[in-house]
Amino acid sequence: MNCLQRKFSESLVIFDGAIGTEIYRRNFFVNASFEQLSVTNPDVILDIHRRYLEAGAEVLTTNTFNANARRLGKFGLADQTAAINRASAELARRAIEEAGRTGEVLIAGSVGPIGEPESPADTRSRASLIVEQLETLAPVTDFIIFESLRTVIDLASALEAVKQFPELVYVLSFAVDRHAENHSGEGISEFEKLVATFPGPRPTAIGLNCGGGPETTLAELEVLVKKTKLPIVVQPNAGQPRGVDGRMIYMTSAEYFSTYAKRYANLGAAAIGGCCGITPGHIRELARTIKPLMRAEKQELPKIEVAGEELPPPVPIAERSRLGAKLAAGEFVTSVEITPPRGFDLAATVEGARKCFEAGVDVVNLPDGPRASARISPVAAAIAIQQQVGIEAVLHCCCRDKSVIGLQADLLGCAGMGIHNILFITGDPPKLGDYPFSSGVFDVDSIGLVKIQARMNRGVDLGGKPLNAPTRALIGVGADPSAIDLDREYRRLCEKVEAGADFIITQPVFAPEALFAFLDRIEHLKTPLIAGIWPLTSYRNAEFMKNEVPGVVVPDSIMQRMAASRSREEQRDTGIEIARESVEAIRSRVQGIQVSAPFGNVGLALRVLEK
Repeated sequence: MNCLQRKFSESLVIFDGAIGTEIYRRNFFVNASFEQLSVTNPDVILDIHRRYLEAGAEVLTTNTFNANARRLGKFGLADQTAAINRASAELARRAIEEAGRTGEVLIAGSVGPIGEPESPADTRSRASLIVEQLETLAPVTDFIIFESLRTVIDLASALEAVKQFPELVYVLSFAVDRHAENHSGEGISEFEKLVATFPGPRPTAIGLNCGGGPETTLAELEVLVKKTKLPIVVQPNAGQPRGVDGRMIYMTSAEYFSTYAKRYANLGAAAIGGCCGITPGHIRELARTIKPLMRAEKQELPKIEVAGEELPPPVPIAERSRLGAKLAAGEFVTSVEITPPRGFDLAATVEGARKCFEAGVDVVNLPDGPRASARISPVAAAIAIQQQVGIEAVLHCCCRDKSVIGLQADLLGCAGMGIHNILFITGDPPKLGDYPFSSGVFDVDSIGLVKIQARMNRGVDLGGKPLNAPTRALIGVGADPSAIDLDREYRRLCEKVEAGADFIITQPVFAPEALFAFLDRIEHLKTPLIAGIWPLTSYRNAEFMKNEVPGVVVPDSIMQRMAASRSREEQRDTGIEIARESVEAIRSRVQGIQVSAPFGNVGLALRVLEK
């Protein structure tokens, strides 16, 4: 296993962002060689590397994208090719050593396309020019990244050069459009075919860089994940720059970038960084918000052997709660999701739960800080509802905010207060909410948390310490039938059930066909599934659900129906009608329905369930 493979196996890897953009921001313009600055202005390049390290980058890219003899020859610097490449690598190494991160941060030697010759006298092949650059870079970097490969000619030249270096660790990174093609119609399929038949040393990873921005890169990634089994490095640019006071400025915010970074990670990206326009600020948000979330996914809970006799079986599902009894008996269940308030007054929440109880709803579902918002503890809300109303609660338990010690304390508290229905979720990164400066904990993800609760249901905590009595939690987990990467969603759901999940609740379903296909795929799990339903309240609400809520797919046909209703009242009624149609379409295939109360309006949820 080489150094880069080892990094990939540990967690999502954070690459740095643009170097050229940072140089330009320091008032060096494009009529000079940016690569020469590694020799003439080393402090500038060193400062850029330092800022990326401070931001959390785990890979620094050398300032050598155009450091080949043909590109440098345009500035009369061809004879300095080796010196510039060597100086650039030394600056990256120096920055890492000064930060005390030797062995932790890797150096990627950047090699860009060679380009066309400037004159007939320039007869050297692309491959020979790449070899010249590699002869200097390969010995002083951890791996090579061939960036912005736009054509089959670029790729073939890089692969031809690689033959001269049998032990080379390298990444091939393509720059294509949203259709995963270049301007000539060549694309990922042709590139992958060439890589697959290459007789030389294999690349460690495949990458996507530059392109048309974060959204375009997402479309490219959706194509690439189906074409390769290799790890994928994603480095989008910041979109199309705009001219501001004579300068080209990228307008993509760090928040926008990190939102798309989460989608890249969910599709299976092994590493994420940035290209043109992506700054240390973007990388800082990426490292702080997405890195902890993905580390939790790859983190294994310690294997703990408990001395003595085998653990007793858990309490049967039917004896854990009224919800458990109905699910065990195969009865249809109904649930309404009520979000706890931002303040501490629970009167309206309790009253909403009372309306649900009087309407015959089986349980109310209480989210835990949805979209990383700060609200009253859902445990407190669940206790108040169960004690004052008598209806059972389904409590969300989120991995984001507490260590495994705090999470176990909460689970024991639930057991002591009679809260037995718990839905385990990983949770949204803090950056998606109102407190972006907050740090996510993510000691474990939802799979790990299910394992903890399953152990506690058998009378032992994570550390192997016996409890005075086994807990009897009914373990719920989430699923997304419309996930971008359905293979990943299926795999994780199987792991959740294997870990001990007793029932499943889905994200809001707007496309029954997607749910049916997902149900067919998970039929062998034999686990009760409750489908989520969201009654849209307006066209604007539909746009928000479609564009801003991870895991929710709103078909264009529904958007058109909402747009056709003119007044807000008509749009609300159309939303309820669509929700009722969804319930009727899926009722026979699921064991329950959970209707969300949009903006706390329990009446709208109950209208969906009237029939």
